[in-house]
Amino acid sequence: MANPPQAFVTRKQDEDRVRDFHHIWHPCTQMKDYEEVPPLLIDRAEGIYLYDREGRRYMDVISSWWVNLFGHNHPRINRAIREQLDKMAHVMFAGVTHQPAIDLAQTLVKVSPPKLTKVFFSDNGSTSVEVALKMSLQYWLQTGKPQKTKFIYLKGGYHGETLGALSVCGIGLFRDKFEKVLMHNIEVEGPDCLRCPFGLERESCHAECFEPMAQTLEKNRESVAGVIVEPLVQGAAGMKMYPPVYLKKLEEACQATGVHVIYDEVAVGFGRTGSLFVSEHHGLNPTFLCLSKGITSGYLPLAATLTTDDIYQAFYDDYVSFKLFIRSHSYSANPLACAAANATLGLLIEPGFMDRLEPKIKMIGREGECLRDLPWCGEFRQTGMIAAVELVKDRDTLEAFPIEQRVGYQIFLEGLKREVYLRPLGNVVYFIPPLVIEPDQIATMMTAAHESITTVLKGT
Repeated sequence: MANPPQAFVTRKQDEDRVRDFHHIWHPCTQMKDYEEVPPLLIDRAEGIYLYDREGRRYMDVISSWWVNLFGHNHPRINRAIREQLDKMAHVMFAGVTHQPAIDLAQTLVKVSPPKLTKVFFSDNGSTSVEVALKMSLQYWLQTGKPQKTKFIYLKGGYHGETLGALSVCGIGLFRDKFEKVLMHNIEVEGPDCLRCPFGLERESCHAECFEPMAQTLEKNRESVAGVIVEPLVQGAAGMKMYPPVYLKKLEEACQATGVHVIYDEVAVGFGRTGSLFVSEHHGLNPTFLCLSKGITSGYLPLAATLTTDDIYQAFYDDYVSFKLFIRSHSYSANPLACAAANATLGLLIEPGFMDRLEPKIKMIGREGECLRDLPWCGEFRQTGMIAAVELVKDRDTLEAFPIEQRVGYQIFLEGLKREVYLRPLGNVVYFIPPLVIEPDQIATMMTAAHESITTVLKGT
């Protein structure tokens, strides 16, 4: 094992970092980097800020991996968890139910597209997707079409890292090493508005890029169970954004070919795009809706897969038919997590809350102009409270910076110096702040990003 740098061992927090270095394997991290730059040792969090052990604060502009909606240490969510803790921390969810889960399911159904009437709880985004995939497959098996075993997914799509979810992942970084053991599904070229092959603009196009999907659906209609997409924003692909007309066309084509529609709103749900859900706001009607991340505002792991009564009825039968959905999670509908989710949903659906996002959305766009003017800006893009700047070596050709240059990582380090926690996706610097971010904080966020990018790239 590599030895941690001697600089680690001068203070108590460095002793803790040594223990971290020796025993913890962090997610999506090349651990060798920690020999030079150890992880932040965060002691507490308040509002949109993280505080390390030495009292330095960092603006959490990526919402702790896109989960935090209402800031850290929110009194109303804290209170809901404490009150539930005094009653019951956990109980299995097979043969048992409880009020926090009942309340949450009812609220989710109320605020989702009208055909979604059933809720299956799990514990994270990947498992919410796994549930949708398995329900779709089993539905077709139990309704006389066992040949429908494939899923169509978009290039650049990301739906989690369990093996089933990886089998519908369109990003090689995540799936390539496991390709040999994955389900054989069908990848389709998806929207790429920055590099549109038709030379159109996302604001005015008619999703001419949908044609590959239309052809694939028609050709494979007898073998395809469902299509899975991230509505409007492909997060892990670098916050690639596309217009809602693509989703309208998708639903029409899936209805015509008898294929399920699975919307993965794990990242974009719960207000991120400026509405509660993409599907609800645009009048869409998926067969399955996958939710997680913001559902508890980042307090506790929880996920939900919503589906229709038609799907549910294919499983509803006498026990000896063995048509039940055999899927279980030890922490399904954990009461503490459901209590946090109920408090979160209560805040989201308070009268006027969504309306108050609109000025913030506009300000993110205005303040983002400083990034659009950078000589390395391939595109500044925004959907609701999500924004991103894609950095390129050449604005005319959109040539990317080489991976060896690690532009995003260097910008991350510069951001820390300015007390802003950025975590770029490759050459894409993105912003998914808590929904409660204030105007002055938006300005600070964009200024710090501008300074960090300029410091790293000037002279390149």
